[in-house]
Amino acid sequence: MSDAIKLLLGNILFSCALLAGAGRAHAAAQDDDFLAAREAFRAGDAVKLERYAKSLSSYPLEPYVTYWRFRLRLDEQTPESIRALLERLRDGPVVNSLRTDWLKQLAVRQQWDLFDAEYPQLEGSDTELLCDSLQSRLRGDGAEALNVARTLWFSGRDQPESCTAMFDALAVTKQLGVDEVWTRIRLALEAGNTGVARRATEYLPAKEFSEMQAWPAIAVNPLAYLERKNFNLQTRAGRETVMYAAHRLARTAPPLAAQQWARLGERFSEAERAYVWGLIAYQGAQRHDPNALAWYAKAGELNDQQLAWKVRIALRAKSWPDVLAGINAMSPKESQDAAWRYWKARACKVLGRADEAQALLAPLATEFSFYGQLAGEELGVQGKLPLASYKPAREEVQAMARVPGFQRALTFYRLNLRFEGNREWSWTIRSFDDKQLLAAAEFARRSEIYDRAINTADRTRELHDFSMRYLAPYRDVMKSYVSQQQLDEAWVYGLIRQESRFIADVKSSAGAIGLMQLMPATARWAAQKAGLKNYQGTQTANVETNLNLGTWYLRHVLDALDSHPVLASAAYNAGPGRARAWRANEPMDAAIYAESIPFNETRDYVKKVMSNASYYSLQFGQTLLSLKERIGIIAPRSRAVEKPLDEPGG
Repeated sequence: MSDAIKLLLGNILFSCALLAGAGRAHAAAQDDDFLAAREAFRAGDAVKLERYAKSLSSYPLEPYVTYWRFRLRLDEQTPESIRALLERLRDGPVVNSLRTDWLKQLAVRQQWDLFDAEYPQLEGSDTELLCDSLQSRLRGDGAEALNVARTLWFSGRDQPESCTAMFDALAVTKQLGVDEVWTRIRLALEAGNTGVARRATEYLPAKEFSEMQAWPAIAVNPLAYLERKNFNLQTRAGRETVMYAAHRLARTAPPLAAQQWARLGERFSEAERAYVWGLIAYQGAQRHDPNALAWYAKAGELNDQQLAWKVRIALRAKSWPDVLAGINAMSPKESQDAAWRYWKARACKVLGRADEAQALLAPLATEFSFYGQLAGEELGVQGKLPLASYKPAREEVQAMARVPGFQRALTFYRLNLRFEGNREWSWTIRSFDDKQLLAAAEFARRSEIYDRAINTADRTRELHDFSMRYLAPYRDVMKSYVSQQQLDEAWVYGLIRQESRFIADVKSSAGAIGLMQLMPATARWAAQKAGLKNYQGTQTANVETNLNLGTWYLRHVLDALDSHPVLASAAYNAGPGRARAWRANEPMDAAIYAESIPFNETRDYVKKVMSNASYYSLQFGQTLLSLKERIGIIAPRSRAVEKPLDEPGG
């Protein structure tokens, strides 16, 4: 190659480098301007927003800037201009933000014809706007609107202010009698929403108010109230107040509440007695109180939540008739949950109803879940991964890079605005078919956005790729620490998939950091115990440091809890003390242990971690171990052999 050609190539490379550097600098400047524009919008500063908007006309997130500029002047806009912008923004979730803003404005102005024309275009649910739409419908078929409003009334949750007009309409039309009002009060008190309960009392006759003045004191010390000698049981409010005190006591001391209610209950109606026994039983079951089933036997009609805990405590007691009865009493929707189909099948099998068990297990075994896997094993089906029946072509994946929604999502991720990025991603794939989902998942994997790759692949209905659903990034780094701690690689991957979806720098709302979601105090303690010198808290998000400390801590809790992965998984999420306390006094099927974990998050977490581990094991080609064998049996509680817990802050 001649010197002239070399010089020419050198100049070309130098120019390309300059252009690339200039491009990066321009992108960084636009990022800064976008973040500044975002803050200006939040502050309501239209002048500053306009200044930053000038440099963002070609920026991927320009639709947000346009929305912000328009939103600050929404009161001045005509319906035509708003609809024109809605059309322009239609390919992203920001269109829903603008439509929501406009609908709320129309409701305030009571421009119902415009509201009714636009409301059906709104995607998703918004209770405030639903109640606004019901107010509009009162102008026509009011009966139908009031029927919908009744469903909102029977809730223990607070409802938006726009629903108050509908509740008032129910009262005016005599559809909120005393019984209906007390039903809402009970639901609110059961949920611990005393403010909602107090507001509901405004729909009662004035004479009902006096006894409810005791509610704040009851919330603090229910036992003191129950130990009073005299109660006003002649009024509904007086009786409900005593019942509330019994329920409040049951939240912290179910046996004491049962003792008090056994003494007081005879002074109440049969329905009232049964109602309170249901509350006490529910609280007792969540604490694994052995008396809970006996309390349930005194209860009346139970809701799905109470029935779920009746089934769980019956499972721990191995009372299969109660398991079956509890599931059969559930609503049709609740009884179709995978957990209850599985446990109903197990109950039928134990009770000699093999055909019914088979009919329940066969369809459940086709589902990819904890209970789907267990159902297959009950039928003798060997676990295996579905073959990847479709792989997107390179052109299909490359096409995903040009989708505006994905471009916006990637820009948000670059700005560390993960919530906004996820919202863009979810909006973009909401109507994708299986082939498009797999192409989008592959695009996410190549972009190292592993959580979106997994979540997107998880949505397929007919075409599946389990290598995408169960990605295993960082494996070269992982192997070293897994081997060092002598841990099951599939289990560790199953846990990380549930903890962080392999987002290396993620930080939870509680402050947990990195792949293995370590709390700062736990990371510092583990670093000290593991002998990691010169450790700084800022290192926790580093992949190697996080895996080093996380696997060390996982080994620690595994050693402290019988080397049992189900106990250790529960401990990793909720703490070793709780995981230990949830055991029974006799050996227990680990699936029953997992199902009867009192914390909703931890119960779901443990089942998913163990299901993940089973799929990863198949993917890694490990010695075949069924999920049932993997989770095994939980040894009984035995304080004589338990090691003292050594934990951060302990």
